[in-house]
Amino acid sequence: MKKSVVIVEMGLRDGLQNEKTVLDADTRVEFAKRLIEAGTKRVEIGSFVSPQWVPQMAGTAEVLKKTQELVKTKQVSRKTEFSVLVPNERGMLDAIENGVKEVAIFAACSESFSKKNINCTIEESFQRFAPVMALAKKHKIKVRGYLSTCFGCPFEGKVSEAKVIKLAQKMYKLGVYEVSIGDTIGVADVGQVESLFKKLKKVIPAKKLAGHFHDTRGQALANILAAYKLGVTVFDTSLGGLGGCPYAPGATGNVATEDVVYMFHGMGIKTGLHLDKLLELNPWVAEKIQHPLPSKVGKVGRLKPLGKIL
Repeated sequence: MKKSVVIVEMGLRDGLQNEKTVLDADTRVEFAKRLIEAGTKRVEIGSFVSPQWVPQMAGTAEVLKKTQELVKTKQVSRKTEFSVLVPNERGMLDAIENGVKEVAIFAACSESFSKKNINCTIEESFQRFAPVMALAKKHKIKVRGYLSTCFGCPFEGKVSEAKVIKLAQKMYKLGVYEVSIGDTIGVADVGQVESLFKKLKKVIPAKKLAGHFHDTRGQALANILAAYKLGVTVFDTSLGGLGGCPYAPGATGNVATEDVVYMFHGMGIKTGLHLDKLLELNPWVAEKIQHPLPSKVGKVGRLKPLGKIL
């Protein structure tokens, strides 16, 4: 197995979109800066959606511009890649206008969730992707694809593996460079993860797959490890375990970045992230959003070396 993994930091988008406290642009820029200083190489910095529907994402253009300026002036690492979520052609045009080099599109594996989340059927969501992909090709913009509710839906219950595989193939054939398989409500277990990813690998190369696990039932780390053992090396995480989905009742945040890094480092697997800097960032974010974060490692830290016993 590969001895390194890639962490895609979701705290600024998936993390903040469900928070009651709306952070201003400058605070989000500082958040991004500190994530980059902790070694983060891939950051989803926000989304170009209507502030009417997701007020937490208002000002994404300003956050992007100021963060790009930090990179340009070498105040932070030049190797960091930024992406934004775009729901449709309008969002893609905003992304182009703001010089974005990577965008993400998303679809659900459940009709009920698709209608609740983006007010359209699954088929209609794929129709919306056509102009987005055409513009991406024209402007040489990378596109990442998300599939949500791959293991279960808050409205329909279990989701068929065959449906997930079919939709993953469909998204991959659109031309996305990576398909992130999402456990939106944190219902997956190791058995489901092993079964689904074994089948996905037969139709999509493992290096083109990513895992996106929410920790609602405390299974995210086990699920990530199961996916890793099957050759998946890209995982979406959120600082402190921030997040959730406003249209998924009962769903808690994405798996905490610190917890994932702690696990992989303990296995001798490189993430490129500095755990101590992530741990320093945790209380800062908690103060800004006005409540503690659920990360286990974030609460207690790493084990300190024993002092001299007298």
